[in-house]
Amino acid sequence: MYTKIKPPTKEISKQAVKVWRMTEAITHIIIIAVLIILLFADDYFAWKEWIGWVLNGLVVLSLFHSVWSIFIEPVLLQKYWRYDVNEEFIQTKRGAWNETHELIPMTKVQSVKLEQGPLLRKYNLYSLSVGTMGDSHDIPAIPEKEAYELRDKIAFFAKIKEVD
Repeated sequence: MYTKIKPPTKEISKQAVKVWRMTEAITHIIIIAVLIILLFADDYFAWKEWIGWVLNGLVVLSLFHSVWSIFIEPVLLQKYWRYDVNEEFIQTKRGAWNETHELIPMTKVQSVKLEQGPLLRKYNLYSLSVGTMGDSHDIPAIPEKEAYELRDKIAFFAKIKEVD
């Protein structure tokens, strides 16, 4: 007989929204800058007319996509991302429209890694990555103290020895 597994309840940090917004803003600024440079090159070199239309269309699409990915998507990601860890499983649950609920058995865990880029460092956050035989599973934007505790807990449950 099996026991019913409760859905995960732990939330990622609300600071994740700021990090994701900055990351997306930087990405979209670079993309739109490249497209504008190409528009100037199109005008200067008198490329075929259809190239200008395509570039203008890409600029408009990039502007709409940037509004979505900078202002709306990070809030939804943070709101619907949940995780939990117990002796048997690591659970992740995410998605507003397409919900994904993963159960990773502790017996399959091979590695646990904490990652921190410059933007995560600014807000004292870490992303935890759990490696299994065929895949890697991430839990983004966890506060520092909680991230280290979670890493140690997973390593203990999976019987992983940390190498110095």
